[in-house]
Amino acid sequence: MLTDTRVALPPQRRLVALAGHRVFAASLLLAAALRVVTMLGYRPATLYWYDSFTYLDTAVHPAPSATFHPIGYPLLLRALLPFHSVELVAAVQHVIGLGTGTLLYAVLRRRSAPGWVAASAAVPLLFDASFLRLEQAVLSDTQFIFLIVAGLAVLMWSPRLSVRAAGGAGLLFALAALTRTIALPLLLLVVLVLAVRRAGWRPLVALVLAGSLPLAGYAAWYARHHGRFAISGADGVALWARTMTFADCARIQPPPDLARLCPNGTTVDAASEYVWAPGASLNLLPGGRFAHNDLARSFAIDAILAQPLDYLGDVVRDTAIAFSWTPIPHPDRTTPAFGFRIGQGELPDQPLIDKVRREYDRDIRGLSSVSPYADFLVAYQYAAYLRGPFLGVILLLGGVAAVRRPGVALLPWAVAAGLLIGPVAVLDFDHRYVLPVVPVACLAAALVQAPGGRAERRRARTARRARSAARGSRCSWRAWLSAMSRPMSSNATSAGSVSPGRSPASTARPASLHSRADQASNRASIASRTAPSRPSNSWAAATKKQPPGNTSRSR
Repeated sequence: MLTDTRVALPPQRRLVALAGHRVFAASLLLAAALRVVTMLGYRPATLYWYDSFTYLDTAVHPAPSATFHPIGYPLLLRALLPFHSVELVAAVQHVIGLGTGTLLYAVLRRRSAPGWVAASAAVPLLFDASFLRLEQAVLSDTQFIFLIVAGLAVLMWSPRLSVRAAGGAGLLFALAALTRTIALPLLLLVVLVLAVRRAGWRPLVALVLAGSLPLAGYAAWYARHHGRFAISGADGVALWARTMTFADCARIQPPPDLARLCPNGTTVDAASEYVWAPGASLNLLPGGRFAHNDLARSFAIDAILAQPLDYLGDVVRDTAIAFSWTPIPHPDRTTPAFGFRIGQGELPDQPLIDKVRREYDRDIRGLSSVSPYADFLVAYQYAAYLRGPFLGVILLLGGVAAVRRPGVALLPWAVAAGLLIGPVAVLDFDHRYVLPVVPVACLAAALVQAPGGRAERRRARTARRARSAARGSRCSWRAWLSAMSRPMSSNATSAGSVSPGRSPASTARPASLHSRADQASNRASIASRTAPSRPSNSWAAATKKQPPGNTSRSR
């Protein structure tokens, strides 16, 4: 007995399927080449004091940090510890960047965005020189961006959110929170948006549980080391620094234990600088700044409640820096953009650096530029930079998409807004903190065009033609198999005779047999081209009219 045999898709269909992604494929290859040039131009990797070395030290000696650095990124560094190479860390982060761009493109195509729109949405992430610099540095931001985009991709992949997808997204957002704590309020924001969209109570419960359990486990681990159930020991310090730009203790009237944290006349050029300013009131207390995290949080909350408009005014003013045409240094000691330079950097003389060099990578040294690759990147960075007004336009388009298509675009736009405002609200503005906003805002903006437009209809027609050609080929192949499996007259009896136990209708002449097979094949092909949505019925129609004796079974 012959079984139903499926043949491989014809080359024409495969070419049509691949042709729809050729723009993004070319972009991805160019982006990969740029990352190779970056690794060749700046070696071994960009290392910042003191963030990079704290991450590397925690990777060697895993423990919950009482400062600004949770365990998420050190876990990645620990996975790469056997290789003892920060250059490999940079290479892995470049691959993660390419993977993030691919995720962005895939989810947009999944939600019916045209190919050129989806590819354009990934362009800032793949080609902006700021992302090349970020991926070349030993910092947590690349991993954080990937986890946020991956969480959104899982939530947006299907129109109806399943329990499994919600659980997976909750786990990804929990990992993002363990990479950078700003994702904690983002997890709450995602739950709120899904509740407004009426995603269903089961997916919401799955999201909350999957997001809460890893965080609770980490908080318990933190309690074993530091004596309190928490994720970070620096949230109060950060919020206190935020209030130092407007706090007026004459209006706050704090109790005596909090009055010690009032502004004492120390002035710096950015709120985040108060964390490190030696003369700031918090840093004058015995035991160090992080030992008074709870006290600092209480003061900051009192200050915000007493001066809410001043607080909002500072948040709005600092957030507006992101939309300036020329990047504004904030604080003044930082390089907001165009950080590729020619020369060799030196690392400070610190015991922690020597320790990390011994334990993680003996080749750790200051960043060195290598010509001609670095020369190219220095020139490239001035053209490949997303200016602030363009970011504003992208966010505006995302807002329009959220209004027009709230079921699909509201979530990424809300997350983009949270990523932009959140760091400023809890600490300060930093150009580095704006970079995670870009791919998420592009994701929302690319959804502004509702499905069913001219480009979408043209793409659907192309796909239907490819399916029709494949089905027609498959039907013709089945008809040929059916014809060849029928008994030939020479194998049965002599011409005109009937074998015992077989009806006259079960015998047929070869010419008639092939004629019927050809007719069945033609009818199947015509039916497949005219009605591609019901290929099974077309095949049935082609075979139903055959005589009862002409079956696909061997007698």
